[in-house]
Amino acid sequence: MSESSSPSGKPEGASKASVVIINYGAGNIKSIQFAFKRLGVDAILSNNPDEILAADKIIFPGVGEASSAMKMLKESGLDTLIPKLKQPVLGICLGMQLMCLSTEEGHCDGLGIFQTHVKRFSNDVKVPQMGWNVIKDLKSDLFKGIKENEYMYLVHSYYAEHCNETISKTDYGINYASALQHNNFYGVQFHPEKSGIQGQKILENFLNLEFHSELVSESVT
Repeated sequence: MSESSSPSGKPEGASKASVVIINYGAGNIKSIQFAFKRLGVDAILSNNPDEILAADKIIFPGVGEASSAMKMLKESGLDTLIPKLKQPVLGICLGMQLMCLSTEEGHCDGLGIFQTHVKRFSNDVKVPQMGWNVIKDLKSDLFKGIKENEYMYLVHSYYAEHCNETISKTDYGINYASALQHNNFYGVQFHPEKSGIQGQKILENFLNLEFHSELVSESVT
């Protein structure tokens, strides 16, 4: 279903989308909120299920330790709500990792949205990876207008293994999935809100994603 026109008669675009940033105690939420403000969107912070369900787009952020973050999700019931969401959802950094099957960080299960596992980087490289690195082999409208080998900002000690849902790859001692997509669920390991103009473009692309209900039939069980 395409986005409709706004009451003013203008096409419904990025500046009109309602955005909720899930606030569960483990997110870099303020920097993301400021990034959307620069795009003309007043994203709200919430852990209220009704507000989350009513939003056009959802951001699932995350910083910190995985098992502690999963504990907070379970305590709030968000661990069962998030996998059932039907609008576009974007996991950022730890948010993306928690959407996978499992993670070695804290040896815990994830939300099981992406069919891959999260592993720790080898000691052959400096851990955490902190700074700028390139993304390549880009797929999905999330990267519309983004060139191959564009630099993004990353801070992480764990990475998602490749799977059929990989839509971006990055090298750091190993080639890993720096972005994933399963139906209406998207995840990026890098921080678009800290990645300059190109990161802002990715957030804008996310806001402009159209929702097709037939794509989510397999993601809701």
